[in-house]
Amino acid sequence: MSNLRPVKALGGIAHQRAVPFFARRRLVKRLAGRTSLAGQRGKVLLWPDTFTNNFHPAIGEAAVQVLEAAGFEVLTPDRTVCCGLTWISTGQLATAQRVARRTLETLKPQLRDGTPIVVLEPSCAAVFRDDLPKLLHGDQDAHRLAHQTRTLAEILTERASDWRPPTVGRQAVAQPHCHHHAVLGFDTDEKLVRQYGIDVDVLDAGCCGLAGNFGFEQEHYEVSMACAEDKLLPSLRQAGAETLVLADGFSCRTQIDQSDVNQRPMHLAEVIAAALQGAQPQPERPSAPSRAARTAVAAAAVAVAAAGPAAAWLYRRSR
Repeated sequence: MSNLRPVKALGGIAHQRAVPFFARRRLVKRLAGRTSLAGQRGKVLLWPDTFTNNFHPAIGEAAVQVLEAAGFEVLTPDRTVCCGLTWISTGQLATAQRVARRTLETLKPQLRDGTPIVVLEPSCAAVFRDDLPKLLHGDQDAHRLAHQTRTLAEILTERASDWRPPTVGRQAVAQPHCHHHAVLGFDTDEKLVRQYGIDVDVLDAGCCGLAGNFGFEQEHYEVSMACAEDKLLPSLRQAGAETLVLADGFSCRTQIDQSDVNQRPMHLAEVIAAALQGAQPQPERPSAPSRAARTAVAAAAVAVAAAGPAAAWLYRRSR
């Protein structure tokens, strides 16, 4: 996609990287107006994290199917929300605090009545579980959110332990996200997938190497790929074509998608939803935008870059 080269150059993105495509319809748009039936297990709120919402909304839809089939009523926030990870990871803590307080205000009804908050992206779940109580020390709603945050595997294990989808009956390898390793733990996930008929090999491969924006940056690309080639990618090349690849983290899926292993990594929600439908698990990825759209994005990026110095000069002249 040569017409995206200016965008990559302006953003410091490695030329070897493919720019992730935005989904044509965000998760919140796909779920807008729908009503979840009251479930015998009570309500949960599905957190529409940035990655699921904007890039892989089919994972969110799959999670809704799974949670409803397991007996939950599924709610979603009524406004745009963010966990604040971007600002935390770049040291912009004042902004992160503002974002976090807005999120807590949005979730206040669910936090006050004890509704579990189901988070599909491990990095966002880790922010709620670990970072937010420290960032907003003493804020009771931040502590409530930490206590009420659950992964999909955790909510199914804790509140739907007697529920079983159709047996998957497949071999799989799992790449736990770094935040699974560091904060959340992966034991619950491993136990659950085995109960659902998945013979899983949990890789001890460490970081996939992408690590959010790190692996997209030109100066870090070689290190990113070296991390992936240490254990992760060789293990996936050895896996058979029929082997499922489980990767709940967006970074992990993106790293695998952009490698040469010819594997299509999936979130646990997608695998269980496929079993419910009697279908083979198949991840959905956004399609490429039209050439005209890519050209427009590139032109806009160049225009912004060109306008930047002029705007700065005008600002200085006005003072």
